[in-house]
Amino acid sequence: PCVDMAEFREVFAKAKHIAIITGAGVSAESGVPTFRGAGGFWRKWQAQELATPGAFARNPSRVWEFYHYRREVMLSKQPNPAHVAIAECERRLSKQGRSVVVITQNIDELHRKAGTKHLLEIHGNLFKTRCTNCGNVAANYKSPICPALAGKGAPDPETEDASIPVEDLPQCEENGCNGLLRPHVVWFGETLDPDILTEVEKELDICDLCLVVGTSSVVYPAAMFAPQVSARGVPVAEFNMEATPATDRFRFHFPGPCGTTLPPALARHQTEIIS
Repeated sequence: PCVDMAEFREVFAKAKHIAIITGAGVSAESGVPTFRGAGGFWRKWQAQELATPGAFARNPSRVWEFYHYRREVMLSKQPNPAHVAIAECERRLSKQGRSVVVITQNIDELHRKAGTKHLLEIHGNLFKTRCTNCGNVAANYKSPICPALAGKGAPDPETEDASIPVEDLPQCEENGCNGLLRPHVVWFGETLDPDILTEVEKELDICDLCLVVGTSSVVYPAAMFAPQVSARGVPVAEFNMEATPATDRFRFHFPGPCGTTLPPALARHQTEIIS
């Protein structure tokens, strides 16, 4: 792949529909734990041992402690220059009749905090809950999410499980439903929301430039999105700390932290007409 930023900028200046696919790497510079690779443990568990329907069925208290910890961490985090550059690019290009869509694997809401409007969260959202009884999905920014979780969720391996009774865990408030709530995120072994996937496919079909930002290109189905776009001849630019299994299929590759590489890539091009 090409590493010439000037050449990328020429392609960027002409693009009408830009799709930006983001993964954990875009949030790493905001201090968000990625739970991938070394050190990706909470207490004695890796995320993939807790983020499953089976783990929640067996021990909803432990899973809620894990997600409560992640919610509290996220409430203190702010978007970094990569999130801001994407949101500013969307705002600027929309005035020129050009579109930017962000397709993210992240559940941390930092794109939204930065001001991104056209956002497809394929793995759900840490600040939404879903009722296991009635299915209602609702935004929830309470801190703590329920009184029983106050002060719980410490990640230290020596910490004892809180073993909170189910009736004291987050409960549905719809019409006296009182069903047990779960995080509205896609767990290992679950399928993505078909409506969101349909939206994603529509956007990938019309895009004439695709950016892959901070994703390892190993989590499916998201790992397929950019190679599919590339296969139909659309330029794809990868911004990542290192090469990934998909790098060779893309036209551009810009190594390094996204917060450093992305802002100059998405800055206003001299040929842009700003009204």
